[in-house]
Amino acid sequence: MDDLEAVLSRVRDRVVPEPAERDRLRTVAAELADRTREAIADLPVDADVVQVGSTARGTWVSGDRDIDLFVRFDADLDREQLEEYGLAVGHAVLPDGHEEYAEHPYVKGSFEGFDVDLVPCHDVATAGDLVSAVDRTPFHDAYLSARLDEGLADDVVLAKAFLKGIGAYGSDLRTEGFSGYLTELLVLELGGFVPLVESARSWHPPMEFDPEGHAERTFDDPLVVVDPTDSTRNVAAVLSAANLARFQHYARELLAAPSEGLFEPTEPTPLDSADVRDHLDRRETTPVAVVFDAPDLVDDQLWPQLRRSLDGIVRGLNDRGFDVLRARAMTDGEGPESDGGDSGRAALYAELEVAERPAVTRHEGPPVAVRKHAASFYESYADDVDPETYGPFIDGDRYVVEREREFTTVREYLESGAAGDVALGAQVEREFAERDVLIGDAVATLAPAFGVPLREFYEPHP
Repeated sequence: MDDLEAVLSRVRDRVVPEPAERDRLRTVAAELADRTREAIADLPVDADVVQVGSTARGTWVSGDRDIDLFVRFDADLDREQLEEYGLAVGHAVLPDGHEEYAEHPYVKGSFEGFDVDLVPCHDVATAGDLVSAVDRTPFHDAYLSARLDEGLADDVVLAKAFLKGIGAYGSDLRTEGFSGYLTELLVLELGGFVPLVESARSWHPPMEFDPEGHAERTFDDPLVVVDPTDSTRNVAAVLSAANLARFQHYARELLAAPSEGLFEPTEPTPLDSADVRDHLDRRETTPVAVVFDAPDLVDDQLWPQLRRSLDGIVRGLNDRGFDVLRARAMTDGEGPESDGGDSGRAALYAELEVAERPAVTRHEGPPVAVRKHAASFYESYADDVDPETYGPFIDGDRYVVEREREFTTVREYLESGAAGDVALGAQVEREFAERDVLIGDAVATLAPAFGVPLREFYEPHP
């Protein structure tokens, strides 16, 4: 078995950019900055340009081709003018670019083979004075650039490659993983990649790191890394408990059995319909899928709504006795061919242990000894003339009734108005009205569009 340092040495050779790659990026970034300054000169207001992000700090993984330029306008410039002037500069520098929207619009495009984001922001005095969230980004860059030496920068690259390899990198709301800034802060705080994984294997969440020792509030997250430039913010707020646990699992695996494979992302191949049916035959559960048009939203807006909707449907199924074994939200925009853009169709997918229930359900009241509440329960049913209600009667020490169940099959429930009454995301709710409900073997027809998330569902791993 290879020892850890031998593995990390080979990974470094692969993931840390070579001098030629760094020189090329510097040349292109400098040309873009010059073009940006020329565009700024045509504006009736003052501004400057600063390169930010991993390519500015030398912490990008070899092969990544992203350049982020921020155009800083006076802090007093109103939002409407910021957007107007920022987009004017963006389109002048990237004439073939397109507009995207974070907290406000910016221009995204390509130049000399690099993906470029040109983002307007306010030139505020401190990160605590920000007008919009993007205003703090230059402070992140300045903080890290002053503290990351070449060795730590290379360790950041290792950490990012590791997190990409295990599928836990990315702060978008679909991934809910480690952001680049969070990764860099953790490497800086722990003193390198190896100290980070050695520390992480023994973490007992919630864990908190406060690099500057100035937290101003209490955070309720599994991992807290207080932003050294803004003491009111947890840099790890987006990180899910699952991705934190995933990081810990693979940190232990790396230290116990070092392998280059942990630094190499694997793209799952889609399941086909026959594969899905094989899993169904073996598991003998009842799969259900509620399929609808995905709202026309960017991923960071879509995925929170899908997860909220899935939680609502799962609660509704469990409350009605259909016993969900496992569930996940899916889109047909997942997989190696996805560009992370808007999806066409979405599915709320679940496996049930029970798909059909008896016509009656048991409803327990309070113990008879609890006089006031027991009497209220008894009286509410004693005069019930519904022939489908049994009781009230005493079972053990409490009143019980058996009453007609609203839905005896999962199809009845999922096709009813009650399924739409659960807590759905606002935009999902509109599309949910035109849903298709697939049950049993019928879910295999989803494979051509949802083959990748189906493989992840039926072949799970840490």
